[in-house]
Amino acid sequence: GCILDGKLYPFGEIARTENCFRCSCSQDAMRCCSLFHTPIGYDKENCKVIFNKKSCDYDVVQKSDPSKECLVYSRV
Repeated sequence: GCILDGKLYPFGEIARTENCFRCSCSQDAMRCCSLFHTPIGYDKENCKVIFNKKSCDYDVVQKSDPSKECLVYSRV
């Protein structure tokens, strides 16, 4: 298998690792890509970014009230 972040994964496709990556594990290498997109277009003065491990994505919330989401214009 392959080791990622100290955890052993079997050969083949891994749909979702503990750290929100989709990977392919072979005898030669382990290739991974993220399941999340980083927000870049939002109101940085009034909002903050929090990583949500349950949904494997970033939440953009108001600094003054984190229970309220902010509008995100673009992600990368």
